[in-house]
Amino acid sequence: MKTSWRSASLVAAAAAVLALTTACGQEQGTQSTGSQNVGAAPAADGYGSSSSDGYGADAKDEQGTAAEAETAGQLSVTENVKLGKVVTDSAGMTLYRFDKDTAEPPKSACDGDCAKAWPPVPADGATAATGVDKSLLGEVTRTDGTKQLTIAGWPMYRYAKDTKAGDTNGQGVGGTWYASAPDGKKASAADLPGLSVRNDPKLGEVVVDKNGMTVYRFMKDKAWPDSVSNCKGACLEKWPAVAPVEANDTKGVTKKGLMAFTRPDGVKQMTVDCWPIYTFSGDKAPGDTNGQGVGGTWYAVSPDGKPVGASK
Repeated sequence: MKTSWRSASLVAAAAAVLALTTACGQEQGTQSTGSQNVGAAPAADGYGSSSSDGYGADAKDEQGTAAEAETAGQLSVTENVKLGKVVTDSAGMTLYRFDKDTAEPPKSACDGDCAKAWPPVPADGATAATGVDKSLLGEVTRTDGTKQLTIAGWPMYRYAKDTKAGDTNGQGVGGTWYASAPDGKKASAADLPGLSVRNDPKLGEVVVDKNGMTVYRFMKDKAWPDSVSNCKGACLEKWPAVAPVEANDTKGVTKKGLMAFTRPDGVKQMTVDCWPIYTFSGDKAPGDTNGQGVGGTWYAVSPDGKPVGASK
């Protein structure tokens, strides 16, 4: 009986290995799909870095005529392909909220240079439109005595680098500035599957996570059977590992090689085509591809798991 049981166990183990080999082993040496470095970002420290003072210091001296402190007029709700429903003023300029402000009670923490980069929206003359509950509109008195528009208690701003209707250049700046939804919350796109595919105008079809953020591969990693991530420590802070996703919670992504593994640090990480996948902290909004080509080692992931635009 022992021999029979042991034989059955070995057969089962062999079958499992064969299944993984079929899913992952055949293409683990594949590194690229093209000869051009499409949309490559400048090389940095090998895993990319970014910095900000929280309100876009490079914009603090911008005059941005479209973002001057003018009356908002009749507010509107605009459907943004990346952010979902966004509040705009009568000129179509995006309105933003600041995480360092408070809504209860309403209080603005943006003065001085911050207010140059993010002109406060005056409360006077602002009226609600379809899709904006007028009971959520209010005002807060700023330190200079002026009245600033609030939505659900959150002070509203424009961004100096938004120069035309529909611009959302302020989204995610400093990790504290976000376009406002009609209810005063941060604007966000409709719920997405754990992994899905987006058609990027420069890169073509790329994989995105549940938040619509671009997913990347690190060319220094190894696929199954090693399943090795060589992104650790500070690298992992810049390139967070994508958490495991159920196969039935994906759309458009090739199911072959769609699996999770446990990193040496104990964190479980998702793979596509058996390659570890990540997002990039330098991407601030859905649709951003700031990680593409960083250090010549980071590339967006195609639906079949290949690195988009990586050289052979």
